[in-house]
Amino acid sequence: MTTLFDLDAEVGRSDEDEDYEAANGEGRSNNANGLDGNMEDSSEEGDDDDEEAEAEVRKGFIVDDPEDDGERRRKKRKRRREAANEERDDVDDEALDEEDLDLIGVRPASPQESKFKRLKRGHRGDDSAKKGPAGLDDIFADDDDLDDRRPVGRGRDHLGADLDDFIEQDEFSDEDPELRDELEVTRRPNKGLAAINNYRESGLDEAAIEDMDAAFGNGNEYDWVLQQEEDEEDAMGGDPDKPIELKDVFEPSQLVERMLTDEDAEIRETDVPERYQIARKPFKTEELTEEEQATLIAEESTWVTQMLLPKKSLDQTMREPFRKSIASILRFMNVENLEVPFIFQHRKDYLIHSEKDERGETLAQKLLDQDDLWEILELDLKYRALRQKRQALQRSYDAIREVTSKPDEVIESMLPVTATMEDVQDLQDYMHFQYSAELKDIALQTEVKGTQKKSRASRGLFERMRASGAYNVVRGFGVTPDAFAQSILDQNMGNYTDDPPSQPDDMADQYTDADFSTGTQVLKAAKAMFADELTMSPRLRKVMKGTYFNGGYFDCNRTEKGLKRIDEDHPYYELKYLRNLSIRALSGQPELYLRMLKAEQEGLIQVSLRLSNKRAFRSELQKALLSDNFSTVADAWNSLRQEVLELAILKLERLMVKSVKENLKTEMENQLAKRCRSVFSKKLDVAPYKPKGMISGTTPRVLAFTNGNGMGGPDSITWIYMEEDGRVLENGKFSDMRVGIPEKDLPDSPDIASFNELVDRRKPDVIGVSGFTVETRTLAKQLQNIINHFDLRGAEFEDEEEVEDRVKREKLDVVMVNDEVARLYHTSEQSRVDFPQYTPLTKYCIALARYLHNPLKEYASLGRNITSILFDPSQHLIPQQKLMNQLDTAMVDIVNLVGVDVDDLMSHASVQNLLPYICGLGPRKSSAMLQAINRNGGSVINRAELVGDPEAGKVQAVSASIWKNCASFLYIPYDASEPAANYLDNTRVHPEDYDLAKKMAADAMEIDEEDIKAEVEEYGEWAIVRRIEKDNQTERVNDLVLSEYADQILRDFNLKKRATLETIRAEFQTPFEELRRAYRGMDTEEVFTMLTGETNESIQEHMVVAVSIRKVFSDHLEVRMDNGIEGGVSESEFPSGIGGGDGVDPRQVFQPRQAIQAKITFLDRRTFVAQLTLREDEMRRVFRKEIDRNPGEWDHAQEDDDKRDAARKKDEITGRAQRVIKHPAFHPFNSTQAEEFLGPLNRGDVVIRPSSKGLDHLAVTWKVSDNIFRHIDVLELDKVNEFAVGKILRVAGKYSYADLDELIEFHIKPMAKKVDEMMGDERFNVGGRTEAEQWLTSYLEANPSRSMYNFYINREHPGYFNMCIKPGYKAAHLVWPVKIVPGAFELKGNEYPDVRALKNGFKTLWEVEKGQSQRAKAPPPVRSGPGMGGMGGMGMANGYATPMAMGMGRRY
Repeated sequence: MTTLFDLDAEVGRSDEDEDYEAANGEGRSNNANGLDGNMEDSSEEGDDDDEEAEAEVRKGFIVDDPEDDGERRRKKRKRRREAANEERDDVDDEALDEEDLDLIGVRPASPQESKFKRLKRGHRGDDSAKKGPAGLDDIFADDDDLDDRRPVGRGRDHLGADLDDFIEQDEFSDEDPELRDELEVTRRPNKGLAAINNYRESGLDEAAIEDMDAAFGNGNEYDWVLQQEEDEEDAMGGDPDKPIELKDVFEPSQLVERMLTDEDAEIRETDVPERYQIARKPFKTEELTEEEQATLIAEESTWVTQMLLPKKSLDQTMREPFRKSIASILRFMNVENLEVPFIFQHRKDYLIHSEKDERGETLAQKLLDQDDLWEILELDLKYRALRQKRQALQRSYDAIREVTSKPDEVIESMLPVTATMEDVQDLQDYMHFQYSAELKDIALQTEVKGTQKKSRASRGLFERMRASGAYNVVRGFGVTPDAFAQSILDQNMGNYTDDPPSQPDDMADQYTDADFSTGTQVLKAAKAMFADELTMSPRLRKVMKGTYFNGGYFDCNRTEKGLKRIDEDHPYYELKYLRNLSIRALSGQPELYLRMLKAEQEGLIQVSLRLSNKRAFRSELQKALLSDNFSTVADAWNSLRQEVLELAILKLERLMVKSVKENLKTEMENQLAKRCRSVFSKKLDVAPYKPKGMISGTTPRVLAFTNGNGMGGPDSITWIYMEEDGRVLENGKFSDMRVGIPEKDLPDSPDIASFNELVDRRKPDVIGVSGFTVETRTLAKQLQNIINHFDLRGAEFEDEEEVEDRVKREKLDVVMVNDEVARLYHTSEQSRVDFPQYTPLTKYCIALARYLHNPLKEYASLGRNITSILFDPSQHLIPQQKLMNQLDTAMVDIVNLVGVDVDDLMSHASVQNLLPYICGLGPRKSSAMLQAINRNGGSVINRAELVGDPEAGKVQAVSASIWKNCASFLYIPYDASEPAANYLDNTRVHPEDYDLAKKMAADAMEIDEEDIKAEVEEYGEWAIVRRIEKDNQTERVNDLVLSEYADQILRDFNLKKRATLETIRAEFQTPFEELRRAYRGMDTEEVFTMLTGETNESIQEHMVVAVSIRKVFSDHLEVRMDNGIEGGVSESEFPSGIGGGDGVDPRQVFQPRQAIQAKITFLDRRTFVAQLTLREDEMRRVFRKEIDRNPGEWDHAQEDDDKRDAARKKDEITGRAQRVIKHPAFHPFNSTQAEEFLGPLNRGDVVIRPSSKGLDHLAVTWKVSDNIFRHIDVLELDKVNEFAVGKILRVAGKYSYADLDELIEFHIKPMAKKVDEMMGDERFNVGGRTEAEQWLTSYLEANPSRSMYNFYINREHPGYFNMCIKPGYKAAHLVWPVKIVPGAFELKGNEYPDVRALKNGFKTLWEVEKGQSQRAKAPPPVRSGPGMGGMGGMGMANGYATPMAMGMGRRY
């Protein structure tokens, strides 16, 4: 019992005594650490200061002088420091241990321990009770290190102790307990604190105290550090009383993640839509007058029109209305800060051009749609960047003009009309090349007494060339680069190249100087100069770009790596021999170009861009540059011009190819991202499932089912029931849902009765089914059979079309539910927070039911994880942020189309997920809005409350501009009993149009102005609107002629409101009508992809696939693919020699669970059934994906040559046919196929395959770890014939096995177990060498006197682990390879049965190598072992680095 209960008394703690004294009215000392009670305390000093300040205030003085404040703070800190020093002095007095007291001749009395003190002792002494707090060494040390600290001041001759410390006593043999005890005894215990109070009062004389202070210090040695900190704090204006801010508590990354930075606060407070603020962040804000703003919008609208018009099919007469429409959109965005949903909903009239024909009828043509608005927003941002870049370039040019008075026609003519960032960049390159010296001088100017002094900058070759007479040789080429480019652009300009009077060599000799001492140097520099001038000419670059875009063609050339890696089954095979692909042809298939670049990045192909008419284009350039004169001088200069032109063309081609490829990549990424956006928009634009007899938008009651992975067995079917409000009222599990067959005396399964009772009790509107495998379809069919057999019906509804018997109940619908959100949700962290009590499959069913309730809310709940959903097979080629931006715009469109119910904001997290996408808001502003609504009581009566009402005590939820953007998309259900409620707040009508709505309501009810005035005075401002709703007269607005309203508003207010009036009329009759597309079930292709994971691209007829045999019959095989598709192989599709009258019985060749390859001949995607063949002629016929290519886009000749070379090499290696072996693990794979097959399987799984070494060899591939596979060569001996398996299977020349099963069981599996054992060890590092070395470095930084090692897997040599060793803090890392052999680890030729033995063996080997290295007179020769990669220059023993070679000296 003593082990369970402590029967010894314990002396009460000091704090318990103090509590007792306080309870009995006795005073307590303010000194918490038992020091002198008269000592000053910093907290008391603070109170004194507060009292003094309060006294000054009472006298009428306000102390606000910052210098006085700073002085007072310094005095306060000084008093605190002095108090802390005195306290530290006393503590330091106590901190002297016995050795220190021995030095000064003092022996303290032994403290008496209370007999009641509870004892906790180890098996040897009570050293553990004396240990101090854990330090860094304790943090990083192993568990057994905590009791194994080295004594300080050891000599270097303690080699044994060092070795013990290096190994850290990992494990000891159980047979040597005396060694363990001896080591425990010899450890030096840590010294504790001596129990002495105030050594200055211990009787020492003053001289002794001074000696002790000199030896150990008095605690004030580091006061200068504290003083320095205070000085720095004073210099920075630090205030110790300053309140703690968020940045003082949280890490910067946490503040960014939680949106709590100063920048986030600024976004919340600024009265500009959040998405606009973030998008415009890179651009500076400009304050423009109305006239400047109008000019800017006119310029930008022209630029945007040029970008958009080619994509539109508009008549010539529509171009100006199109530009005016874009100008209006830009004004709404940039001046009024209106977001795209607002413009599309409330400024729709500006997206339409209307005019009246000869008969007076209005003709309208739609110019822009909502997607165009988002593109205009993107172009607006691009134009901002372009404009600011042009302004910066203009400023640089103006600065140059101040230095050089001569204008530059190139810059002045091209800068104002540059239309792309590439054009501006070309101008900038030209400016920096042409005026490099001037720009350096401008940058180095410094102000000296009000005057500008130029610093002498170093001059480059071209700068010296321009400054010297040698530049006359450049002028001798007779034409400027800009004039040359203009002559190419305008063929009618003619050729005006002039020839100098002298030969190039003679002219060069005339201009030699100190920089260019010979004519040859002058001529060489002149050629380089003129070539670079041609290269830097912005106009010539523009010519080249246009030429490449119009006449450029791409070729894909396979590399040596690609030749080996890209076979006919490789996804990049369609790129391997692609040729002559025009840029125009790529415009409609962006994924093709992006895949080309991806393959090039992986080193498999090389994507080259060339001109189709390169020779003609060069001839045109030469014609424009060369002189038309006929003379020896002209010929000499033309030869020189031609030479320089070739140099310039080579440089320009490199620049243009890079520029075109990068620009095209950006454009293709944008196209693919917009394609994903379009797919996502269709997914979002789906209304909730509509129960029969209900209006669109009604939320159904859902019964959701899943059978998960379809494994079968008890409780294999999970279900939940969800109410309309989203509550899960019931859940459970079924095992079997099969209907009985009376003809065969098979009864109904027991679960059917429970299911029928559940349906009758809950009366769901729909049954949703989904799962992970094709068995889900079987479950759906079973549920449908039950419903049909028992005539199960849903809830009652009233059919208004029927005259009699209007109450009906229809049969329940069973629908397959899209589960892409449910798959992400059911195992997510959010699901564990939402429903911690449910299993993952139950949460999966909850997500299915929620999807039927509202697909939009489910997608919104994913947040940034939305990119995990596949919208396009090639979406991984798009940068994540670019894809996310496009998906966000789709979410913004649909959320604002649907609107958000304000009443549900505070109580439904799913509604809060939608709020950031509301027009004008974002994650920051929406959170601030929710907080404001919560402070206002948690409810909103009308939209006007959102801007705040100080008189009513309502704080502002959104600012004015944000309210204008978001008001119409936040609806408040109308409550007629609430006087402040407004019927229009429950509609899509914007508050700015409420007066129009009132006017329409009054006119519809034919109420004159006097009656309106009386109604308003009696019932309030919105009395007319309330009345039309109350009297159910909203349909009377259909009688109004809205065109007359629109014409009058346009005349009186110059506002287009025709579409707005139509919206008001529709909202009067059906407020916030459901505008999304009606919910539809999944089609065959969608169900097939969801349950199998296959698409039309991944599985097709005539493809060769891997199948597993389920049953073998004499006339057919039943097989199954990994994706769950069932298949059959008829007797006619067997290989030759198998089946039929003369063939071998299939049951002797095939067996269940055997994996084979077969070709699909027929695939039914609706029933998930396929027919396959094993015939050799069909298997040899390679499947080729049908690709629609133009003639000349595929290099058939190169393809045929590569195939012949591959066949020849294969024949040279094997020379014989492939063999087939009857074994479940045998597959006719090559090494790559084997690795792909084993990829998703478990560690230790095996593939036996043919060997390239011939028919007397087999290859065995087994999975070592993820993406690591080991290939083993097996030699077959004692073979009956060349196709039979040898009776002796020999591996590595020393392991022999009788058959394949024995080889797997006694060779592969033992090695796989050793891999598991090593990877489960505490010293195993999951990373590679870099991570292992980083861990060792970090460990030894915290424990500099120790040594350490760990293990990591060798990915370059499968089957090996590496032991990474760091013998000391400053020592280099060593690597010793550890080989996995059957049942053991091999280290330097020694085998060890387990990791523990391996570690202990390493200790012995290390000691042996240490001794050898000490006796060696010279380093042994260098060798490399497996996994070492060579250790050139370092001493090695048996191929590995020795301790002496690493500079560790005698210590090791």
